[in-house]
Amino acid sequence: MSLNKNIQKMIRIPNYAAMLLLISLSACSLFELDNYDAPAETLKGEVVDVATGEPVLTDQGSEGIRVRLTELSWGDNVAPNPDFFCMPDGTFQNTRLFKGTYNIQVDGPFIPLLREDDRGVPLANETQTMEIEGVTKARFEVQPFLKVEWVGSPTVVNGKVRAQVKVTRGVSEEDFQSKIEPMGGYSDSFFNVTDVQLFVSYSSSVGYRARDTRWSNAIEYSGASFDGLVGETITIESTGTIPSGRAVFVRAAARINYDTPRGSGIRRWNYNEATQVLIP
Repeated sequence: MSLNKNIQKMIRIPNYAAMLLLISLSACSLFELDNYDAPAETLKGEVVDVATGEPVLTDQGSEGIRVRLTELSWGDNVAPNPDFFCMPDGTFQNTRLFKGTYNIQVDGPFIPLLREDDRGVPLANETQTMEIEGVTKARFEVQPFLKVEWVGSPTVVNGKVRAQVKVTRGVSEEDFQSKIEPMGGYSDSFFNVTDVQLFVSYSSSVGYRARDTRWSNAIEYSGASFDGLVGETITIESTGTIPSGRAVFVRAAARINYDTPRGSGIRRWNYNEATQVLIP
Protein backbone atom coordinates (compact mmCIF):
# COMPACT_ATOMS: atom_id res chain seq x y z
CA MET A 1 0.00 0.00 0.00
CA SER A 2 1.40 3.42 -0.95
CA LEU A 3 2.15 6.14 1.61
CA ASN A 4 -0.62 8.35 0.19
CA LYS A 5 -3.20 5.60 0.71
CA ASN A 6 -2.09 5.11 4.32
CA ILE A 7 -2.51 8.82 4.95
CA GLN A 8 -6.04 8.74 3.41
CA LYS A 9 -7.05 5.88 5.74
CA MET A 10 -5.83 7.76 8.78
CA ILE A 11 -7.87 10.81 7.77
CA ARG A 12 -11.06 8.81 7.19
CA ILE A 13 -11.05 6.84 10.46
CA PRO A 14 -12.15 9.77 12.66
CA ASN A 15 -15.02 10.53 10.25
CA TYR A 16 -16.32 6.97 10.57
CA ALA A 17 -16.04 7.17 14.36
CA ALA A 18 -18.05 10.40 14.42
CA MET A 19 -20.78 8.84 12.30
CA LEU A 20 -20.98 5.80 14.57
CA LEU A 21 -21.22 8.06 17.61
CA LEU A 22 -24.11 10.04 16.10
CA ILE A 23 -25.98 6.87 15.19
CA SER A 24 -25.45 5.52 18.70
CA LEU A 25 -26.75 8.71 20.31
CA SER A 26 -29.80 8.79 18.03
CA ALA A 27 -30.62 5.19 18.86
CA CYS A 28 -30.37 5.87 22.58
CA SER A 29 -32.78 8.81 22.28
CA LEU A 30 -35.45 6.45 20.99
CA PHE A 31 -35.54 4.78 24.40
CA GLU A 32 -35.83 7.97 26.46
CA LEU A 33 -38.96 8.21 28.63
CA ASP A 34 -41.59 10.86 27.83
CA ASN A 35 -41.69 13.07 30.91
CA TYR A 36 -44.91 14.85 29.90
CA ASP A 37 -48.22 13.78 31.42
CA ALA A 38 -50.85 12.62 28.95
CA PRO A 39 -53.71 15.11 28.41
CA ALA A 40 -56.34 14.12 30.96
CA GLU A 41 -58.33 17.27 31.81
CA THR A 42 -62.01 17.43 30.85
CA LEU A 43 -64.17 20.25 29.55
CA LYS A 44 -67.95 19.80 29.65
CA GLY A 45 -70.23 22.43 28.17
CA GLU A 46 -73.72 23.31 27.07
CA VAL A 47 -75.27 25.87 24.72
CA VAL A 48 -78.67 27.19 25.78
CA ASP A 49 -81.21 29.79 24.70
CA VAL A 50 -80.62 32.92 26.80
CA ALA A 51 -84.35 33.68 26.85
CA THR A 52 -85.64 30.24 27.92
CA GLY A 53 -82.68 28.28 29.26
CA GLU A 54 -83.58 25.45 26.88
CA PRO A 55 -80.79 23.67 24.98
CA VAL A 56 -80.01 24.81 21.46
CA LEU A 57 -80.64 21.63 19.47
CA THR A 58 -78.23 21.01 16.64
CA ASP A 59 -76.85 18.60 14.09
CA GLN A 60 -74.08 16.17 14.95
CA GLY A 61 -71.14 17.08 12.73
CA SER A 62 -69.85 19.99 10.70
CA GLU A 63 -73.36 21.48 10.27
CA GLY A 64 -73.81 21.54 14.04
CA ILE A 65 -72.37 23.83 16.70
CA ARG A 66 -68.60 24.17 16.29
CA VAL A 67 -66.44 24.33 19.43
CA ARG A 68 -63.02 25.98 19.12
CA LEU A 69 -60.46 25.92 21.94
CA THR A 70 -57.34 28.07 21.95
CA GLU A 71 -54.80 27.39 24.68
CA LEU A 72 -53.42 30.71 25.88
CA SER A 73 -50.82 29.30 28.26
CA TRP A 74 -48.14 29.57 25.57
CA GLY A 75 -48.67 33.28 24.90
CA ASP A 76 -50.26 35.29 22.12
CA ASN A 77 -50.82 34.30 18.49
CA VAL A 78 -51.19 30.59 19.23
CA ALA A 79 -53.06 28.30 16.85
CA PRO A 80 -56.38 26.85 18.10
CA ASN A 81 -56.80 23.18 18.94
CA PRO A 82 -58.59 21.02 16.36
CA ASP A 83 -62.29 21.94 16.26
CA PHE A 84 -64.95 19.57 17.53
CA PHE A 85 -68.76 19.70 17.59
CA CYS A 86 -71.69 19.63 19.97
CA MET A 87 -73.93 16.64 20.42
CA PRO A 88 -77.49 16.96 19.04
CA ASP A 89 -78.74 18.11 22.46
CA GLY A 90 -76.41 21.13 22.46
CA THR A 91 -73.86 19.68 24.89
CA PHE A 92 -70.17 19.10 24.26
CA GLN A 93 -67.27 17.34 25.96
CA ASN A 94 -63.52 16.99 25.49
CA THR A 95 -61.69 14.61 27.84
CA ARG A 96 -58.18 14.92 26.38
CA LEU A 97 -56.96 18.37 27.29
CA PHE A 98 -53.78 19.57 28.95
CA LYS A 99 -54.16 21.70 32.05
CA GLY A 100 -54.03 25.37 31.14
CA THR A 101 -55.82 28.59 30.23
CA TYR A 102 -58.14 28.33 27.23
CA ASN A 103 -60.39 30.59 25.22
CA ILE A 104 -63.62 28.77 24.32
CA GLN A 105 -65.67 29.86 21.31
CA VAL A 106 -68.83 28.26 19.97
CA ASP A 107 -70.33 28.99 16.55
CA GLY A 108 -73.76 27.83 15.47
CA PRO A 109 -77.26 28.89 14.40
CA PHE A 110 -77.27 31.87 16.76
CA ILE A 111 -75.96 35.42 17.01
CA PRO A 112 -72.14 35.14 16.83
CA LEU A 113 -70.42 35.51 20.18
CA LEU A 114 -67.31 37.04 18.61
CA ARG A 115 -68.19 39.94 16.35
CA GLU A 116 -65.69 42.08 14.45
CA ASP A 117 -66.06 44.66 11.71
CA ASP A 118 -64.64 44.13 8.22
CA ARG A 119 -61.29 45.54 9.39
CA GLY A 120 -61.02 43.05 12.24
CA VAL A 121 -61.81 45.61 14.93
CA PRO A 122 -63.64 43.88 17.84
CA LEU A 123 -67.29 44.86 18.31
CA ALA A 124 -68.26 42.27 20.92
CA ASN A 125 -66.57 39.27 22.50
CA GLU A 126 -68.85 36.91 24.42
CA THR A 127 -66.48 33.94 24.22
CA GLN A 128 -65.18 32.54 27.51
CA THR A 129 -61.64 32.28 28.85
CA MET A 130 -61.08 29.93 31.77
CA GLU A 131 -58.63 27.63 33.51
CA ILE A 132 -59.24 24.00 32.60
CA GLU A 133 -58.18 21.57 35.31
CA GLY A 134 -59.89 18.38 36.38
CA VAL A 135 -63.51 18.57 35.19
CA THR A 136 -64.35 22.13 34.11
CA LYS A 137 -67.84 23.20 33.04
CA ALA A 138 -68.86 25.98 30.66
CA ARG A 139 -72.32 27.31 29.83
CA PHE A 140 -73.02 29.53 26.85
CA GLU A 141 -76.25 31.53 26.72
CA VAL A 142 -76.98 32.50 23.12
CA GLN A 143 -79.70 33.96 20.89
CA PRO A 144 -80.76 31.20 18.48
CA PHE A 145 -81.99 32.34 15.09
CA LEU A 146 -85.05 30.07 15.13
CA LYS A 147 -86.99 27.68 17.32
CA VAL A 148 -88.54 24.56 15.75
CA GLU A 149 -91.27 22.63 17.57
CA TRP A 150 -93.47 19.64 16.83
CA VAL A 151 -97.19 20.31 16.64
CA GLY A 152 -98.69 17.08 17.90
CA SER A 153 -96.99 13.80 17.02
CA PRO A 154 -95.96 12.66 13.53
CA THR A 155 -98.33 10.19 11.88
CA VAL A 156 -97.94 7.63 9.12
CA VAL A 157 -100.01 7.65 5.95
CA ASN A 158 -99.36 5.01 3.25
CA GLY A 159 -95.77 4.44 4.32
CA LYS A 160 -94.99 8.14 4.61
CA VAL A 161 -94.37 10.15 7.77
CA ARG A 162 -96.57 13.24 7.98
CA ALA A 163 -95.40 15.83 10.51
CA GLN A 164 -96.59 19.24 11.62
CA VAL A 165 -94.11 21.79 12.90
CA LYS A 166 -94.03 25.38 14.06
CA VAL A 167 -91.09 27.71 13.43
CA THR A 168 -90.69 30.88 15.48
CA ARG A 169 -87.96 33.51 15.68
CA GLY A 170 -85.43 33.35 18.49
CA VAL A 171 -84.22 36.90 17.83
CA SER A 172 -86.10 39.94 16.52
CA GLU A 173 -85.22 41.48 13.18
CA GLU A 174 -84.18 44.72 14.91
CA ASP A 175 -81.86 42.94 17.33
CA PHE A 176 -80.44 40.77 14.54
CA GLN A 177 -79.67 43.79 12.37
CA SER A 178 -78.18 45.82 15.23
CA LYS A 179 -75.65 43.07 15.94
CA ILE A 180 -74.91 41.78 12.44
CA GLU A 181 -74.92 44.97 10.34
CA PRO A 182 -71.85 46.56 12.07
CA MET A 183 -69.82 43.52 10.95
CA GLY A 184 -70.04 44.78 7.38
CA GLY A 185 -71.62 43.55 4.16
CA TYR A 186 -75.10 43.42 5.66
CA SER A 187 -78.11 42.36 3.60
CA ASP A 188 -81.78 42.29 4.59
CA SER A 189 -81.90 38.81 3.03
CA PHE A 190 -79.80 37.39 5.89
CA PHE A 191 -82.91 37.26 8.08
CA ASN A 192 -84.99 35.26 5.57
CA VAL A 193 -85.96 31.66 6.40
CA THR A 194 -84.80 29.60 3.41
CA ASP A 195 -86.06 26.07 4.13
CA VAL A 196 -87.79 23.70 6.51
CA GLN A 197 -86.49 20.13 6.53
CA LEU A 198 -87.87 16.78 7.63
CA PHE A 199 -85.00 14.37 8.16
CA VAL A 200 -85.80 10.64 8.35
CA SER A 201 -83.36 7.88 9.29
CA TYR A 202 -83.01 4.52 10.98
CA SER A 203 -80.40 6.23 13.19
CA SER A 204 -81.37 7.94 16.44
CA SER A 205 -78.82 10.67 15.59
CA VAL A 206 -81.02 11.67 12.64
CA GLY A 207 -80.13 14.97 11.01
CA TYR A 208 -78.49 16.27 7.88
CA ARG A 209 -75.46 14.00 8.34
CA ALA A 210 -77.51 10.93 9.33
CA ARG A 211 -80.48 11.29 7.00
CA ASP A 212 -81.88 8.76 4.57
CA THR A 213 -82.21 10.59 1.26
CA ARG A 214 -84.93 8.17 0.10
CA TRP A 215 -87.38 9.58 2.65
CA SER A 216 -86.14 12.97 3.87
CA ASN A 217 -87.86 16.00 2.41
CA ALA A 218 -87.58 19.79 2.35
CA ILE A 219 -89.78 22.81 1.71
CA GLU A 220 -87.85 25.75 0.30
CA TYR A 221 -88.83 29.42 0.48
CA SER A 222 -87.66 32.31 -1.66
CA GLY A 223 -87.04 35.83 -0.43
CA ALA A 224 -89.17 36.80 2.56
CA SER A 225 -92.03 34.45 1.60
CA PHE A 226 -91.79 32.57 4.92
CA ASP A 227 -92.53 35.66 6.99
CA GLY A 228 -96.29 35.02 6.96
CA LEU A 229 -95.72 31.46 8.23
CA VAL A 230 -93.76 32.34 11.37
CA GLY A 231 -95.60 30.71 14.28
CA GLU A 232 -98.05 28.93 11.97
CA THR A 233 -98.47 25.17 11.63
CA ILE A 234 -96.56 23.75 8.65
CA THR A 235 -97.27 20.27 7.33
CA ILE A 236 -94.38 18.36 5.76
CA GLU A 237 -94.39 14.76 4.56
CA SER A 238 -91.55 12.33 3.88
CA THR A 239 -90.91 11.06 0.34
CA GLY A 240 -90.87 7.52 -1.00
CA THR A 241 -92.36 4.61 0.91
CA ILE A 242 -90.81 3.42 4.14
CA PRO A 243 -90.98 -0.40 4.55
CA SER A 244 -93.68 -1.55 6.94
CA GLY A 245 -92.70 -2.97 10.29
CA ARG A 246 -89.73 -0.65 10.58
CA ALA A 247 -89.04 2.03 13.18
CA VAL A 248 -87.53 5.28 11.97
CA PHE A 249 -86.43 8.48 13.67
CA VAL A 250 -87.58 11.86 12.39
CA ARG A 251 -86.45 15.38 13.12
CA ALA A 252 -87.37 18.79 11.73
CA ALA A 253 -85.06 21.74 11.14
CA ALA A 254 -85.10 25.25 9.70
CA ARG A 255 -82.46 27.86 8.90
CA ILE A 256 -81.98 31.44 7.80
CA ASN A 257 -79.88 32.88 5.00
CA TYR A 258 -76.85 33.62 7.16
CA ASP A 259 -73.66 31.60 7.56
CA THR A 260 -71.86 31.16 10.87
CA PRO A 261 -69.09 31.80 11.43
CA ARG A 262 -69.13 34.59 8.87
CA GLY A 263 -67.47 33.56 5.63
CA SER A 264 -67.67 29.81 6.37
CA GLY A 265 -70.37 29.23 3.76
CA ILE A 266 -72.26 27.01 6.23
CA ARG A 267 -75.84 27.99 7.01
CA ARG A 268 -76.63 25.98 10.12
CA TRP A 269 -80.08 24.65 11.01
CA ASN A 270 -81.95 25.01 14.25
CA TYR A 271 -83.56 21.66 15.14
CA ASN A 272 -86.29 20.19 17.28
CA GLU A 273 -85.89 16.96 19.23
CA ALA A 274 -85.81 13.62 17.42
CA THR A 275 -88.80 11.30 17.81
CA GLN A 276 -89.31 7.65 16.87
CA VAL A 277 -92.09 6.55 14.52
CA LEU A 278 -93.22 2.97 13.88
CA ILE A 279 -94.29 2.22 10.30
CA PRO A 280 -97.28 -0.18 10.51
